[in-house]
Amino acid sequence: MKTKTLLLPALLLLLNACSKSDNDPSAYIPVDPYPAITAAFGNNIDMESLANYANQPIPPYITRDNTVGNPITDKGATLGRVLFYDKNLSASNAISCASCHIQGNAFGDAAESSQGVNGGTTRHTMRLINSRFGVERKFFWDERAPTLEFQTTQPIQNHIEMGFSGTSGDQDMAGLTNKLQNIAYYKELFTFVYGDEQVTETRIQNALAQFVRSIQSFDSKYDAGRATVPNDGQPFANFTPEENQGKNLFLLPPQFNATGSRTGGGLGCAGCHAAPEFDIAPNSGNNGIIGSLGNMALLDITNTRAPSLRNIVKASGALNGSFMHTALPTLQAVIDHYNNITLAPGNTNLDPKLRPNGFGQKLNITPAENAALIAFLKTLDGADVYTNAKWSSPFN
Repeated sequence: MKTKTLLLPALLLLLNACSKSDNDPSAYIPVDPYPAITAAFGNNIDMESLANYANQPIPPYITRDNTVGNPITDKGATLGRVLFYDKNLSASNAISCASCHIQGNAFGDAAESSQGVNGGTTRHTMRLINSRFGVERKFFWDERAPTLEFQTTQPIQNHIEMGFSGTSGDQDMAGLTNKLQNIAYYKELFTFVYGDEQVTETRIQNALAQFVRSIQSFDSKYDAGRATVPNDGQPFANFTPEENQGKNLFLLPPQFNATGSRTGGGLGCAGCHAAPEFDIAPNSGNNGIIGSLGNMALLDITNTRAPSLRNIVKASGALNGSFMHTALPTLQAVIDHYNNITLAPGNTNLDPKLRPNGFGQKLNITPAENAALIAFLKTLDGADVYTNAKWSSPFN
């Protein structure tokens, strides 16, 4: 009788559960709290287990960080990833941030001029690799953006690029925020990140900046060598003699005679692109490239920003795009340019480091030095950034 007494309540509970399931099947079917996100992104975004953006490993020798007031979070960068790849951010629904900043090209563009909704860009697209790890907080070639946050929505508000300029018949940013406000997955994502579904320019900026700052590359041959020595001046055991020679040439300043001709020392690249971040030094002047994309006769001397030199060339030797704002076609063209700087009329903004003793520098690079420098620059390429799913398109 005691056994029957214990079994009876359990049996009644089971029968009651079955009855409830028959009457209200949905009571026992798991409910997806993010149906629009699931529909748009499938398994590419797991809301219960987000990709790691906030706590990625950073080598101890990397000390620069331009993040101020907008730390990377997994939630914010996830939203930023969606925004970065979403063509709804353009007036034509045909262009996204990723249309010009392509993962397979280290988030740069192989084309000289990137295609926007109303034509081509007037400057070559800058790569985004390691945007976080630099002293310089200003962005764009001419540094017109005071922060990365501000930069993220400027292409959106450009008539040529993404078409929400508020001019030439374009809608303004209010048109974009209203557009995104009515997309179901943004209602869920903004609520997930910010606590409510309101779409604002500031929220878009913060999320995009978090995603861009999360794009990092520290798995190069250079990093493997740098991790084993106390400073960059030491020989790297994993480098070839040529690569170590190229590193020394990159790091050491040149010695010039009275007329600006190199007589010894290195090539001085680190004067503007210091290791180990290889970012651009703040307050750098123009580098001697003074033309404009598609019109080299048009004077453009305000370009003083540059991306990190990491991942300029794939390990295979293929380029991740051309160089400088005017799209120099090869790495050799870049070296040739710095090898012999011309004091061009009208360039009042040339960096002083490029005009020793008042003359345009002549580095007199030998063929062996040229090959060594290129060999070293190729060691700065990592592999993970090209294929890591957390930086890829989340759309099905």
